[in-house]
Amino acid sequence: MKVLNLYAGIGGNRKLWPDYVKVTAVEINKDIANIYQDFFPQNHVIIGDAHQYLLDHYEEFDFIWSSPPCPTHSRMRKHTCTNVTPGSPRYAKPIYPDMKLYQEILFLQGYFKGKYVVENVISWYDPLIKPQQANRHYFWSNFIIINNKHIKSTLDITSGKREIGLDISNKKCSVRKDQVMHNCVEPELGLHIFNCAFKEQQKTLL
Repeated sequence: MKVLNLYAGIGGNRKLWPDYVKVTAVEINKDIANIYQDFFPQNHVIIGDAHQYLLDHYEEFDFIWSSPPCPTHSRMRKHTCTNVTPGSPRYAKPIYPDMKLYQEILFLQGYFKGKYVVENVISWYDPLIKPQQANRHYFWSNFIIINNKHIKSTLDITSGKREIGLDISNKKCSVRKDQVMHNCVEPELGLHIFNCAFKEQQKTLL
């Protein structure tokens, strides 16, 4: 089975996928891509534009997972725009929501014949395309994601730390490591969604 893991980060979503899958991971940040490669040396890692790679290579895969950048859709960033004084270190200037998210959802809906899932944060606005929801994520897919309440978030609200079995404390990284960890999908959730896609009894959405 050939799997495409877009905007791969350090691979939280991929950590528990079965060994038989052949994964191609695309990540634009070189340091983060190198960390992913260290954790998953058997995967083919590409440093590049995941949005363009999807357009050029989607037909080569059986399963596609895409996690486009989430800050422009985030309720937290919206909060810092509207509730923090301009000039404060925490202030975030208003910006357009990045519509690449919906471009990819529509593209996969219209053209991809395999199973797919697009992941993002719960947005500050009503989603333009209705998603499914699990933990702190929205998911758009062509299969049913069975709600599993036993999967808990690994984010410790009091400390801001996450424990997902991927230690980057000694890794070179040009991005804030706490933010890299915060952006990860819980490995158990990643596995659960993978299993939902490929269980024989799973009904594909029309």
